[in-house]
Amino acid sequence: VKIPDRLLVPRTQESQNRGRPPPRISDMPRQELDEARFSRLAAECLRRVEGWLEGFDPDELDYRAADGVLKLEFADGTVFVLNRQGGNHQMWLAAGVRAWHYDWDGQRWCDDRDGHELLENLSRVVSEKLGRPVRVGG
Repeated sequence: VKIPDRLLVPRTQESQNRGRPPPRISDMPRQELDEARFSRLAAECLRRVEGWLEGFDPDELDYRAADGVLKLEFADGTVFVLNRQGGNHQMWLAAGVRAWHYDWDGQRWCDDRDGHELLENLSRVVSEKLGRPVRVGG
């Protein structure tokens, strides 16, 4: 039995979008940043993560920071990378075979596909890798 598409979309969303699917996050306008503001925000993000990483035993999770790139190095040799992308004014996170691009929304770095927040995702992927819960800033 095929369920009509209109029944799969909540009425409030259907009326807002007139039956069209909701826009992708990457299609929505993002806050434009000048180079100086982007550099400051990216540096603050990297410093915050670097400060968090200092609390780990280097035999479990070590890191290297250089020129807008932060490499997280795990005991098994796996490397995750958080870096700034100046040309796009984005922060990028690569963890294993996955990668995400984050835009500044005026308050935080949000994924350009589904809108999740960078530090929450970093906490999640590091927690999965370590096999225990950890949280940036916590």
